[in-house]
Amino acid sequence: MSDKTTINIPGLPDHANDLVLDRVLDAPADKLFRCWTDPALLPKWFVPAPWSVASVEVDPRPGGRSLVVMRSPEGMEIPNDGVYLEVIPNRRLVFTNAYTPGWVPADKPFMTAIVNFEPEGDGSKTRYTAIARHWNEQDRKAHEDMGFYVGWGICVDQLERLARTL
Repeated sequence: MSDKTTINIPGLPDHANDLVLDRVLDAPADKLFRCWTDPALLPKWFVPAPWSVASVEVDPRPGGRSLVVMRSPEGMEIPNDGVYLEVIPNRRLVFTNAYTPGWVPADKPFMTAIVNFEPEGDGSKTRYTAIARHWNEQDRKAHEDMGFYVGWGICVDQLERLARTL
């Protein structure tokens, strides 16, 4: 299945500025969700090598902080700071960089991430759908040109491998 699959998630309208990664992973939803919300696990899969995660701060509840600081191979740190909007354990995470903790508006919002974990069959597999929803076409295009499909694809492979070890 191509990473560029367009899907229709019930209750979630299609949006022209979405980038979508949709795969069935060989891991249960609860373990994938844990990899997203455990600060000890997130650095093990969140960026493609040779990048790394310098620090993580997560408080997975509506209004809670989501901060992942990515580090380039040259040592440049890129903070991704925001808040969770929706948290449904083992089913969905929605977070955005439009706000920082305390609902303070960000200087330049870039996207909202919607990550769905839908158990398949006996629950040992999960339909994993990650949506990067951008405010405008320019930001969507910039994210795609940064390597969204390749980079997020590598990360989801790493996520699946890690979840299978838990």
